[in-house]
Amino acid sequence: MSPYLLSALLLTLFIPSSAQDYYSSTYQYRPVSLGITFSPNMGWLRYGDTEGYSSSPKFGYAYGLLADFAFTENYYFSTGLLINTINSTAKYPDPVSSAPNVYTTNNYRLQYAEIPISLKLKSTMRYFRSYYGQFGFTGGVKLNAKEKEEHASARTSMGSSADFLRLALQIGGGIEWQLDHNLVMMTGLSFNNGFTQAVKNGEPRNSYVAFNFGIFF
Repeated sequence: MSPYLLSALLLTLFIPSSAQDYYSSTYQYRPVSLGITFSPNMGWLRYGDTEGYSSSPKFGYAYGLLADFAFTENYYFSTGLLINTINSTAKYPDPVSSAPNVYTTNNYRLQYAEIPISLKLKSTMRYFRSYYGQFGFTGGVKLNAKEKEEHASARTSMGSSADFLRLALQIGGGIEWQLDHNLVMMTGLSFNNGFTQAVKNGEPRNSYVAFNFGIFF
């Protein structure tokens, strides 16, 4: 057989198999995935049975690192390190005025360094996407806390008026999109429900809903 004919035959067999692998509708999972994230959120305060206090939501954001460690193809331990800013507005009886039905408004900006710990369940990757759901906890420590009263010109530090530690339950889900063999984009939605006191005034807990965007490399 001519060496040119043999080479052409080998190329004909090799190229289709390589192309089929690259454009395959399924991908092998990786035992460890590291990535970055940016997550805008909508946060508010929960006062429970405390009378006269109410809260309205405000936009905040989180950013940082993510890490997924695989138990099997569909079960993962998910963690990371996030810098999370939760903003909210509170309305409560004016502590200076003795007249009834006189309220003041305060804007809070609380920033935490958080470590999420959750179980992440993924469907098998097909047609360049997989679906996931996750449930777990987040633990954070206060980095900064400021407030701005209704008629104040600038924000002031809250000091010990904001609690140092924040613990919460988190549940969420979304889609992971395979962009390349080593590049995955994550989009999702999560609800984070704090169960520790956020600030001393009124003793509220803070919660938020986040839109999660991330890239795993």
